[in-house]
Amino acid sequence: MDTTARKASHLTKRETNVSRQQVYTLLVEVGRKTGDGLPEGATGAALMCYASGVDEAEAVRETVAILKQADLAPLDVSGYGTLDERLADGHDISDEERELMARALAENAVIVAQMTPFFNETKTTS
Repeated sequence: MDTTARKASHLTKRETNVSRQQVYTLLVEVGRKTGDGLPEGATGAALMCYASGVDEAEAVRETVAILKQADLAPLDVSGYGTLDERLADGHDISDEERELMARALAENAVIVAQMTPFFNETKTTS
């Protein structure tokens, strides 16, 4: 096989791998860790993420690894599936959400779309 044929073969394999990528919607709960950047008084947070992967397990692994690199402490991950799976389940998906999913796929990335901090709310009784 000459060099040109090998390059073409390699390109075809790469294109095949890219086309297998899908974007998964993940909800990640994080705890506190020094330097995590969460607001003072927060006990943790929920992060809505869009992550690309060949399957949901890969998307979860990549998301957890990225969040750990960002000094966050992932505790739990809930998967909500791909765009097609969510549409089949009757989810209403905004254009903004679709754009973020498309970006995650194009960049083979994990995108944190929303962060909601958790706070302990203690109630006093009279």
